[in-house]
Amino acid sequence: MVTSVDRRSVIRLFSRLRTPDGQANPLPHYAELRAMGDIVPAPWGGHLVTSFGLCDHVLRNRSWLVPDSGWRARQGAATRWMAPSSQQMASTLPGLNPPHHTRARRSVGNMFDRKCLDTIKDSVERNTEELLDRLAERLKNGEADFGSLVSEELPVMTIGEWLGLPPADYPLLRSLTHDQVFAQELLPSASQLAQSDAATRTLREYFIALVRQRRRAPGNDPISSWIRTWDELEPHQDAADEAVYRLALFVVLAALETTSNLLSTAVWLLAEHPWQMGWLRAHPECIPAAVEEVLRYDSPTHVVSRIAGEDTTLAGIPVEKDQMVHLMVGVANHDPAHHIDPALFDVRRKATHLSFSGGIHYCLGAALARLEATTLLTGVLRRFPALRLSRTPDWAPRVAFRRLMTLPVVES
Repeated sequence: MVTSVDRRSVIRLFSRLRTPDGQANPLPHYAELRAMGDIVPAPWGGHLVTSFGLCDHVLRNRSWLVPDSGWRARQGAATRWMAPSSQQMASTLPGLNPPHHTRARRSVGNMFDRKCLDTIKDSVERNTEELLDRLAERLKNGEADFGSLVSEELPVMTIGEWLGLPPADYPLLRSLTHDQVFAQELLPSASQLAQSDAATRTLREYFIALVRQRRRAPGNDPISSWIRTWDELEPHQDAADEAVYRLALFVVLAALETTSNLLSTAVWLLAEHPWQMGWLRAHPECIPAAVEEVLRYDSPTHVVSRIAGEDTTLAGIPVEKDQMVHLMVGVANHDPAHHIDPALFDVRRKATHLSFSGGIHYCLGAALARLEATTLLTGVLRRFPALRLSRTPDWAPRVAFRRLMTLPVVES
């Protein structure tokens, strides 16, 4: 269904949505947007897609492309798409279209296959227990911020150990990741893009130096393995090192920001629903399904953008070649045409969602994120029977990438 939409009403909706209050409860805004139609004209150009079925179709259809470096260049030098951070993201795996995506994707194989996850699992379990020990100690004195103590730490410890990064670098990588993600936001401001540009420059310096160090002293780690792979694919060493840098950058950016928010959101939602927390504690075998419901109810990523590869139509609406559509994944996951009572959080639901994207760009780290979330919830439910929120959490004023700034908890 498509209806006539007042441009100003959409602008006002997004203005409200991108505030901390709007992010604290985006569902009423999503219901308002969904009522405007399955496809809504975006005031800044292109379209907003709100239905689950249409979003799923676009994600799986190879005629819809990601906004790669060529598309960004065609938008003009004065646009946000030519910011250094934006251009750098276009060179990483999520910003590539075939055949470049095919080549880069094959170079890493099945990155987090069962064998790899079996190796990582011990690290995740050990680090989870260590972080929950710290949380327990802090809770003895009252309130603790679950986000900073646990959710922000576990993903960087997990990916850092896997890549062989020095633990002393973890705080820097967390901070840079928070700033860099602005380049991937729906409507970043000039100041946010400047933050992202600065963070991207530092991240490039860090990972280029790391690749050079691993080339001098290779080890039994993914970066050393990628160097060997790309040395066979690229005749020039500099080009090989650049490809490995992009992979390392992508893995860290993807692993930290979205997973940390998934962990915080899972604990927040269960604390907000104490009956369900108690039920899940009595049925720990259902924790993996509960993680899927968390992903459906409040995905770490709420907007995914695609480009029409050719003149086409979407649900009867003409879309010209190169025109962008914003897939409102956070809205689609609450589509009443796909989910019964979508505004209801229910850990017993057999949830389906688009939170890991779809098609050739389906999230490479989905299995790892699920492992971390399942392990953490298992530990929290076992060790903290009286965990609850002490006050309202704080949310970052973003739209595409969710972030709980604080998650204050007590045990009583």
